[in-house]
Amino acid sequence: MMKHTDNTKAFHSHWRGIRKEAMKEGVDRQFVSGAQTTTALITMKKGAVVPKHTHENEQVALILSGRLRFTLWEDEGIRTQDVREGEFLLIPPHLPHEAEALEDTVDLDFFSPNRADWDSGDDQYLRDKDV
Repeated sequence: MMKHTDNTKAFHSHWRGIRKEAMKEGVDRQFVSGAQTTTALITMKKGAVVPKHTHENEQVALILSGRLRFTLWEDEGIRTQDVREGEFLLIPPHLPHEAEALEDTVDLDFFSPNRADWDSGDDQYLRDKDV
């Protein structure tokens, strides 16, 4: 995790310089938070699941490689959406959703506002007790 706190200067880095966190089995995360956004690089092994959750943040999930199946609990009912390499899914704030890796996947996520829960470590839904 990297928190960029100087809002008067640009920040430049490489993902190699951002600490990788082992989350649930088969899920690793790196992220950078600014004043108003969070950008995350998520790697998931085939079969890994990010369980149903919701957050106040709008999310754009851009698949760099692989394929994720999102389950979305929308007003009209539950639906699934497969998102493949080069495709993205915009998830509105407060919409319950989960993701399953149908292949080994690299996902670049953008959140607004920033993920204060991740910054503070209040993200237990993403963590295994053993990790």
